[in-house]
Amino acid sequence: MLDVVRLRVLVAVARKGSLTAAAKELHYSQPSVSHHLARLEAETGARLIQRAGRGIRLTEAGRLLAERAADIIGRLDATAEELAAHVGLRSGRVRLAAFPSALGTFVPKAAMRIARDHPGLRLELTETEPPEALRLLRAGRVDVAVMFRYDDTAPEESGLRLTHLLDDPSHLVSPSPAAGEPAAGPPAGSAEGGQPARLTEHAGAAWIAGCDRCRSHLLDICAKAGFEPRISFTSDDIVAVQALVAAGMGLTVLPGLALTAHRHPGVAVAEIPGSVRHVHAAVYGGPPHPPATEALLSALRESL
Repeated sequence: MLDVVRLRVLVAVARKGSLTAAAKELHYSQPSVSHHLARLEAETGARLIQRAGRGIRLTEAGRLLAERAADIIGRLDATAEELAAHVGLRSGRVRLAAFPSALGTFVPKAAMRIARDHPGLRLELTETEPPEALRLLRAGRVDVAVMFRYDDTAPEESGLRLTHLLDDPSHLVSPSPAAGEPAAGPPAGSAEGGQPARLTEHAGAAWIAGCDRCRSHLLDICAKAGFEPRISFTSDDIVAVQALVAAGMGLTVLPGLALTAHRHPGVAVAEIPGSVRHVHAAVYGGPPHPPATEALLSALRESL
């Protein structure tokens, strides 16, 4: 039978890319990591790592085992958390993955509720975009994933359960006509000054795109407006993007949560009609959820 401790070592080596970094993460000595890998190779009868210059890399067998081991360990950890839930919420942990603008707005409020109502429950946070958050959820490495999607009619993955949190409208972000004058960011769902954005008026402008999913959304809404945007720069840093817009380097599209998390004083915003992303809290399996997971879901709902 494969040893779980040695599987954890292999997963750490695969994630970190070196024995030294894996040893540091696991609080092991490097010789101990090498010993565990050697024993794992003896157990499996397969060569799992090979030297590559001064470093190491996983063999094909090593990559396969590391991928499977990550899923196995995630499930074991999740099971341990569920068993711990039987003693109530006096102790234990609950793990949440969320995208940056959620972490910058309503997630801290949920964290405060957890700390207030369940002081013995430890909340662990991971910042990541929805595709990776769902991968972590599938692997059992988080208990709840806050994610978004633009198409709310898309079929749900088998076993995935979504709790709708909010609809987050998109906004056209352009240089402020009165640059330098502070302006408060709009709440999610509102348009600045009540004037909707007309993308067709900016068909010839330079545009600044975000992450891959946000870039696809920009291309889609511009296509619906009848033009292809000329993208001059790409960044998923909302601070940098807004600074570039304020400097006259281009226009961009940002969701309301991003503008609530950070609003540059030199930009103007206007809601884009019909352009909304749907924000959900995702878990695996149907109710009843473990008490810690249910407590986190409740805290997220109550923080909006």
